[in-house]
Amino acid sequence: MDFSLIRDNLPFLLQGAGMTVKITALSLVAGVVLGTLVALARLSPLRWLSALAVAYIELIRGTPLLVQIFLIFFGLPQLLERPINEFAAGVIAFSINSSAYVAEIVRAGIQGVARGQSEASLSLGFSPTETLRYIVLPQAFTRTLPPLVNEAISLLKNSSLLSAISIVELTRSGQLVASRTFRPFEMYLAVSLLYLAMTLLLSFVANRLEKRWQVRP
Repeated sequence: MDFSLIRDNLPFLLQGAGMTVKITALSLVAGVVLGTLVALARLSPLRWLSALAVAYIELIRGTPLLVQIFLIFFGLPQLLERPINEFAAGVIAFSINSSAYVAEIVRAGIQGVARGQSEASLSLGFSPTETLRYIVLPQAFTRTLPPLVNEAISLLKNSSLLSAISIVELTRSGQLVASRTFRPFEMYLAVSLLYLAMTLLLSFVANRLEKRWQVRP
């Protein structure tokens, strides 16, 4: 095994890792925003709106992520009659996919907040919107921190699928070096270790936040 090959190509692999982190972060933020809206629609007393949210969640969760990536990258330009760059397509596809999972996470978090909290808020003169914004959602997001971190880790690892549309993230970086050097074992070993380091770092940060906020299951 030639470890010098890993050392020489590490800067290029780290650039790919940076792209992976960038896509993961943007997709998670967008996924949390969109997923929260879908969760609220899912809990809406309006049956048609709730049914629409359920259909959205089942559609996204029931189809492969790679197919969703291809649909956005190859299919959406056909509808818009204009091209979409790889980065934008990747972020859009990941954000939509993440939102379906986040919606169920947030829904569970909202339903885990005691009804007495909302009733007490309403009795103090808060409007339903203020109760949701200031009382329910902060508690829900605190409770959902661990599963949200798991979703972030899943996004980070699934970002390897974006190599299929030629985004030079971590996996694609490893592929390029392996094809040039004909040393796939060393390159994919390095890629695996970098993914492991990033997921461990995410878990460490989440554990610290969980202890700081005293998250309870």
